[in-house]
Amino acid sequence: MPEYEKALRPEDLTRLFVERSNAGDAAGVAALYAEDAVLAYPPGELTVGREAIRELWAAVLARRPRFEPEEPLPTLVNGDIALTSTPPRDGAGARAQVVRRQADGSWLRILDQPEFVPLPR
Repeated sequence: MPEYEKALRPEDLTRLFVERSNAGDAAGVAALYAEDAVLAYPPGELTVGREAIRELWAAVLARRPRFEPEEPLPTLVNGDIALTSTPPRDGAGARAQVVRRQADGSWLRILDQPEFVPLPR
């Protein structure tokens, strides 16, 4: 696996996600997640584990979506765990991630809820 820039602050993860997604780098996006991470995507489903997250993003990024940076809300930190969040530019719901500090001091996502919007009934 290539050597990727590490998130030295929890807030760096959002910037790195946008950069890597816009570059079409699914492996780079997956590298932002812990091996056992859980991603609540696609809506109504869970994607579990870094490899499954990589496969999901490879399919999503094949459609060449364009992501815009979103201003992060204040990060909540408790020891080696932090909660990051951003309000989407489209005003639809919110995004939140629980991240964990790694042994080398960098941060990875362990839980990712990219959309807090009600599912259609």
